[in-house]
Amino acid sequence: MVCEGNGTGPWAVTLDELTAWLGVQEWATETRRSVRSSLRGFYGWAVEAGYLDHSPAVGLKSIRPAVPKPRPASDEAHASALRVADDRERLMLRLAAESGMRRAEVAQVHARDLEEDLVGWSLRVHGKGDRERTVPLSPGLALQLRTRVHATGGYAFPGHDGGHLSPRWVGKIVGRLLPEGTTMHALRHRFATRAYAVDRDLLTVQQLLGHTSPTTTRVYVQLPSDALRRTVQAIAQH
Repeated sequence: MVCEGNGTGPWAVTLDELTAWLGVQEWATETRRSVRSSLRGFYGWAVEAGYLDHSPAVGLKSIRPAVPKPRPASDEAHASALRVADDRERLMLRLAAESGMRRAEVAQVHARDLEEDLVGWSLRVHGKGDRERTVPLSPGLALQLRTRVHATGGYAFPGHDGGHLSPRWVGKIVGRLLPEGTTMHALRHRFATRAYAVDRDLLTVQQLLGHTSPTTTRVYVQLPSDALRRTVQAIAQH
């Protein structure tokens, strides 16, 4: 709990103590912003519920969002990994790079998650916080995934205990295929960047990635250089 080191309970915490506690945490900027928001929400509730007369979190200074630093895997990194991958590994790579899935989401893929409609096949993805989303599959990826789950009879990537592989193990498998310094998560950044380049529609990319906020999605998208150049050229013409 906040300030537990000096024995201060949640109802006796002061603004100075909250500020000092936040200041010593080694968190990323977005984590710090999230915690600040949670503190303000919690103490706002405490005031409404009658536990406090005044919220000590009201005076917490706002935190500027971090400057987005997308790190998409290069086309060569993706292609080189596909060249050396076996069928199972190739499917893991494709789900990350072509559907933007996290390693935990890839690990859980099951035959029952495949859905067909009049347009084609889609995959029900089990994301963070028990949130589900539906991601359309390209015909080639859908065929490979359907073939895989038909062969396994359930999970696309079964483990040895009747369940599925752990997210950590999926990440290690894919990481070994990629060049040094490139992670499986960089394939998700690659997907986000390429998806945004199609229609410049951040909300569509947000939905495909399963983010709750477009601010988070923006961190994943590397803006196309041609868009920046067109903007500068358009200004120069006026």
